[in-house]
Amino acid sequence: MTSRSFASVIQALDGELRDAICIFYLVLRALDTLEDDMTIPLEEKVGLMKELHKNLYDPEWKYRRSQEADKIVLEEFPVISAEFRNLEKCYRDVIQEITERMANGMCKYLECTDVDSLDDWNEYCHYVAGLVGIGLSRIFSASHLEDEIVGEDEELSNSMGLFLQKTNIIRDYLADIREGRKFWPKEGWSKFAKNLEDFQYEKNMDDAIKCLNFLITNALQHVPDVIKYLSRLRNQSVFNFCAIPQVMAIGTLAICYNNRDVFKTVVKLRKGQAVYMMRRAVTLNACKMIFHEFAVEITKNVPMNDTSKDETRKICETILMLSHIKDSGSSYLPSMLSASSIVLFTALWYYYSGSEEVFRFS
Repeated sequence: MTSRSFASVIQALDGELRDAICIFYLVLRALDTLEDDMTIPLEEKVGLMKELHKNLYDPEWKYRRSQEADKIVLEEFPVISAEFRNLEKCYRDVIQEITERMANGMCKYLECTDVDSLDDWNEYCHYVAGLVGIGLSRIFSASHLEDEIVGEDEELSNSMGLFLQKTNIIRDYLADIREGRKFWPKEGWSKFAKNLEDFQYEKNMDDAIKCLNFLITNALQHVPDVIKYLSRLRNQSVFNFCAIPQVMAIGTLAICYNNRDVFKTVVKLRKGQAVYMMRRAVTLNACKMIFHEFAVEITKNVPMNDTSKDETRKICETILMLSHIKDSGSSYLPSMLSASSIVLFTALWYYYSGSEEVFRFS
């Protein structure tokens, strides 16, 4: 309804996952639309967001006063909720719980103009992305396409979401600043500037780069969890769905690292490079190779005078160790791709080409 490309990605999933994840996406899109709509008074918005999970069982509930571009998910919510009620109970329970938890977390940050500490940054990213990872993982396990441990290990699922969200936040510095949003944690940037906006200006570029590298180093701490999570997946369509955004994320961090263009323009992977990565990232070993390559690239670009250089090298060494594979001469590509994999690559390509985000579910 709100993203034809993402709808195509979901269609590449196997079995009952297609419907469950599609509804999960639409419900969270409705929640996100309420959050983003600045025309709704704060008190009313909080009430709407905190009640949305209950309204999944109200056949008549809808909201017609939104001014957001995606307002259709609120105006046609009875269609979404009807399909929700058609899902198996195991999926309904996950979607309702995650919607409630996410709404409560989002409401906490509605009146915040800054993300203060690194702990706050982790918490904010947990509410808007980590919970999505947790919900997806529980849906994967509920479908019996993945083992129970995938859905039970919330720490790894949360890291999957945090890695993607932090990548978006880091890369989108300039766009967010221009729109009056501040998602870089104050505990990090205040070491290098009086105001977060100061990093836009050439005279502050050295300090801006140091802060950028500090935050990228923080985001890279999630990669060991990402590799462990991917190693547990057994279903090919689930693996593709999870792995491709993760390798795109580390690729994006690699081109952002020590790159002053982050403060001047939109920094993205080259289209040809993005397509090549999407086609490669269909096995665990292939993904490890990609993580390995970008960890090497980041390590080579660590400046001698960077304040985070020791921490950056340490986490890159850990990634290199975890991503090491014995037969480095193999491409680790499957001998042939399934039709669903081809659909997935095509959809993700259009999704990536038309979006400035590596991946953002909500």
